[in-house]
Amino acid sequence: MSTVSRQTSNLTRGQAMTITTHSARITGPLSYLAESGQQQQIPLGPCLLESEGGPSVNIIWGEQGQSSAALPVETLTAAQATGTLVLLD
Repeated sequence: MSTVSRQTSNLTRGQAMTITTHSARITGPLSYLAESGQQQQIPLGPCLLESEGGPSVNIIWGEQGQSSAALPVETLTAAQATGTLVLLD
């Protein structure tokens, strides 16, 4: 499995932060809490996963990456176990 990692500067603390990015595909129902407070479904299809090593992972989707949501690592691990989320790299 290959990952893309990049370091960005944390301006408030002067420390580098590593962000790991994976290509993935949503193959079944995966919901997130929208800004409106309602549960929404992430559309089936390609997405990117970006992790900074914390308790949540950002999922980015849409033709130009215009949509995103942060989900707990546990939710994504469960989605992977059921085949709802498939890592491509």
